[in-house]
Amino acid sequence: MTKRYEAVSAQEAVKAVKSGDRVHVHSVACTPAILLDALVERAPELKDVTIQHIHTEGSAPYADATGKYMGTFELESFFVGGNVRKATQAGYADYIPIFLSETQRLIREEVLPVDVALVQISPPDQHGWVSIGTSVDCTRAAIQKAKTVIAIVNKHVPRAWGDAMMPISDFDIFVEHDSPLIEAHMPELSEQDIAIGKNVANLIEDGATLQMGIGAIPNAVLSQLGNHKNLGVHTEMFSDGLLPLVEKGIVNGANKKLDKGKIVASFLMGSKNLYDFVNDNPGVLMQDVYYTNSVHIIKQNPKVTAINSAIQIDITGQVCADSIGTKFYSGVGGQIDFIRGASFSEGGKPIMAIPSVTKKGASKITPMLCEGGGVVTTRSNMHWLVTEFGAVNLYGKTLQKRARDIISVAHPDHKESLEKSAFERFGSHYHFVSKQ
Repeated sequence: MTKRYEAVSAQEAVKAVKSGDRVHVHSVACTPAILLDALVERAPELKDVTIQHIHTEGSAPYADATGKYMGTFELESFFVGGNVRKATQAGYADYIPIFLSETQRLIREEVLPVDVALVQISPPDQHGWVSIGTSVDCTRAAIQKAKTVIAIVNKHVPRAWGDAMMPISDFDIFVEHDSPLIEAHMPELSEQDIAIGKNVANLIEDGATLQMGIGAIPNAVLSQLGNHKNLGVHTEMFSDGLLPLVEKGIVNGANKKLDKGKIVASFLMGSKNLYDFVNDNPGVLMQDVYYTNSVHIIKQNPKVTAINSAIQIDITGQVCADSIGTKFYSGVGGQIDFIRGASFSEGGKPIMAIPSVTKKGASKITPMLCEGGGVVTTRSNMHWLVTEFGAVNLYGKTLQKRARDIISVAHPDHKESLEKSAFERFGSHYHFVSKQ
């Protein structure tokens, strides 16, 4: 195969970044570490460089929690990942609250004009096309709008299909570096995780279209779907837990109205097995977040079952999923995109699945959200709440009835204090309602 590009070193490539530029960074497993390291090496000669991204993996050296790069690099993330959390909470990095579906809009409409995009791509095929692999999300928009796109050509980036495929002419500067993508391995499931998984699985109907993320609870749910039939997937992301269901034919997309027979996602995070699964697989479409997280698109599939998680929920159904009090922990992400999409889907079920308590034993169901806690999913958006103690549907319920139902799936150690708080909030009528 004839190369259709000329490669330079990472150090030479990042010379394209100038003081005052806004730099977009490829996300999750495709985080371009060698370009970021080379950029940080240039810190003494740069100032006022703004870096933006959703969740990334790796060390994030530009987001130093001690303020080492104040005046040089300013991070404005769309989602606060673990690698930038301390810097964000310390005020040396910042967060842009935004629905995941609209991250691409900020870029395409030049609310946040991108000067340079740093990405990873697969080697070009004989037709001059490459894939941006496991993370399309808002990165495709950044590639299309950036003044300069710097790409690492990496044989380990899978040739994912869908919007991940782009012509090599969309990229300007190339660096060759073959390094395996960052992996995340499935956590061991606890008894609590399995109990939640069973309760959620009982709500999933044959022929449903699933949305779920990565972590213990999504994997616990997937592990309980071995007897289901004709499940589809339209999600912002998925991980290794889905693969056994695909192999068994349980996930086949047969009942989907859009992208029938296809698994649709916008980014991935998992093991090498997952990345190998999507490589040159026409059954997986890696799509722009404009498509995957569009309420209009999501609702067109039947029985969309959206499974999301939260940090805290109060007894009226307000959900905090982005902060612990005033300290930002993650972000809005795609929770509302899919909660709304599922609620409009024929037979859809928006589900909030959480452990009843934190690892320290504190109740995640509370009389009110912590002071400063953000409301990501409002009371009026809530449908199903699931814990290890059961599942309740809050849709159409009054405040007092939903308080009763929410407390019914709380941890037994905390029910009495929650009931007392509900009585103090609603008055003596609450006890009458709660006994109905």
